[in-house]
Amino acid sequence: MLLIELRNIHKTYYIGKLAVPVLKGVSLAIAERELVAVMGASGSGKSTLMNILGCLDRPTSGEYWLAGQEVSLLSGEQRAHLRNRTVGFVFQNFNLLPRTSALENVMMPLEYTAENLPWREARGRAAELLQRVGLGDRLDHEPSQLSGGEQQRVAIARALVNRPPLLFADEPTGNLDSRTSEEVLRMLEELNKSEGITIIVVTHDATVAQHADRVIRIHDGVIVDGAPAPGPRPAEPGPASPPSPAGRREPE
Repeated sequence: MLLIELRNIHKTYYIGKLAVPVLKGVSLAIAERELVAVMGASGSGKSTLMNILGCLDRPTSGEYWLAGQEVSLLSGEQRAHLRNRTVGFVFQNFNLLPRTSALENVMMPLEYTAENLPWREARGRAAELLQRVGLGDRLDHEPSQLSGGEQQRVAIARALVNRPPLLFADEPTGNLDSRTSEEVLRMLEELNKSEGITIIVVTHDATVAQHADRVIRIHDGVIVDGAPAPGPRPAEPGPASPPSPAGRREPE
């Protein structure tokens, strides 16, 4: 089943009266439970594409369907609500709150959801995720007391605390050494396989992309490889056609 469909997406920024096209007719489809890498050089449009996929921005034109909902028609507030319950983010720079424990960092997104979990339940969910990413003995450690790999593990746990079906990882190993990078990528693979989370990794590194089931390559705002266009959306059911008279063949 498809989770994401983009149809002829364009994104143009304006500097004064100067139009700067960044995405130029992007169409792609991503199924549930896929682990996909989006590859492109700096300036290729991959970050803009991720912002649109992650409901952080809207396209200038085209259609974006996420879990059966047309996102490009939503207001900013509606996109924020959809984003909070559907999408998790992991960034290159971790973006953890300083002087705040790992446990509190992971609990933080729960304060912005409609679930209104009791504190004890929220703490338990965050602690369970930290245990799962191998940091069960680091709950009270602040970011300055953690290695780069441990900070990224905290960021992954935080991205999953709202139990989203979709996880974006933007250059998740960019600030890590090769051994720690491999550990983080294996963790993402395991989450994809065991939890069925759809994961999209944005990267310029072919070594990182090798961990994906499929690699989508973008160049100068155009998909050049790895993204078959989505098929036609199901039409609304119409009136049934009258049966053909007996013995009469319809024209071929």
